[in-house]
Amino acid sequence: LQKSLNETFGADKYSRARKEVLTYMFSRPMQMALYFCTGALKDETLFHHYALNVPFYTHFTSPIRRYADIIVHRLLSASLGIRSPMNMEKEDIQKQAEHCNDRKMASKRVQELSTDLFFSVFIRVR
Repeated sequence: LQKSLNETFGADKYSRARKEVLTYMFSRPMQMALYFCTGALKDETLFHHYALNVPFYTHFTSPIRRYADIIVHRLLSASLGIRSPMNMEKEDIQKQAEHCNDRKMASKRVQELSTDLFFSVFIRVR
């Protein structure tokens, strides 16, 4: 998709803007990843990653970025025997995951509203 976008829009002064807008529009409807505690869910098909086509998947970034990533690091370390298990029940971990999902969705919504606002201002000025 990225290669097609790069080839399609040429090199005029608006090509980069068109590419960015369409990339955003293509990615917007994709389902957002959600955090969850595997021990709290019975349906293992929910662990599947559609795009990668793998049955079990976990994702995290550097633990300095988000609280959810700290939890994932700690849980993975405990499961590998590198650290002691966390003193949390699976229901508590699931509540933390749901809270992280709520905050992530709120942040995404604010970002979308901000984008809409600035696009409206851009159109009005032009």
